[in-house]
Amino acid sequence: MDLQLNGKRALVTGSSTGLGEEIAKVLAAEGAAVVVHGRDEARAAAVVKAIREDGGEASVAIGDLATDAGADAVRVASVVGGPVDILVNNLGVYDPAAAWFSILPADWSGIYNTNVVSSVPTIQRFVPDMRERGWGRVIQISSVLGDRPMASQPHYAATNAARNNLAASLARELKHTGVTSNSVAAGGILTPTTEAYLTDLGRQNGWGETWAEIEPKAVDALATNDTGRIGRRRDYADLVAFLASPLSGYITGTTLRADGGWYDA
Repeated sequence: MDLQLNGKRALVTGSSTGLGEEIAKVLAAEGAAVVVHGRDEARAAAVVKAIREDGGEASVAIGDLATDAGADAVRVASVVGGPVDILVNNLGVYDPAAAWFSILPADWSGIYNTNVVSSVPTIQRFVPDMRERGWGRVIQISSVLGDRPMASQPHYAATNAARNNLAASLARELKHTGVTSNSVAAGGILTPTTEAYLTDLGRQNGWGETWAEIEPKAVDALATNDTGRIGRRRDYADLVAFLASPLSGYITGTTLRADGGWYDA
């Protein structure tokens, strides 16, 4: 399927590693010019280099979105090659070991500022231009924990509920403009950090020694789903690419869950 992304320009926040990196690479492979954002210039440059080596177009924007100066720097760097058509607010943090009585109120504030408030500067700096041009895509990356919280990571779950709400509110603001706003609620994401954490947990619980042995048991124990596995980064990046495309124009104000059919056991 041709996603019609040739000639489009996309900014993916927090894309120097992890899911953001995969989203940036998929968008570039589909023809979009991608702006790779991060705070570590060397890591962001490495992603850009990989995209260019695969024939894609990419550039770097460095800046801390928690500060006005950082957000302004990202704005300036992002529009050097033209206006941004697609904004993917992927920047976020999590802590799988966090528990109700070990995290402090300051931890709640800190994760909220990173996972929710960091989206506001990019929306305010890029979306007005999209509205003036009559076309654009804004996508929040969240987690299914936003509407299916567990006992662990309560502060993280709360921020994801807020991100979904933010996306829906923005869609109302942008009605009849040609700019859509949606959220992708991801199930588990297999990253090196997640795999290491679950492998250690699996060995402690007797689920096996290798990742192949541990993965299905970890899914059954922690987040039962119909596929019996944890989502790979490409599972989510492909969905984001579709939402970023002109083909998704009738989808707005919604949260699309990609979670393997996660259900309560």
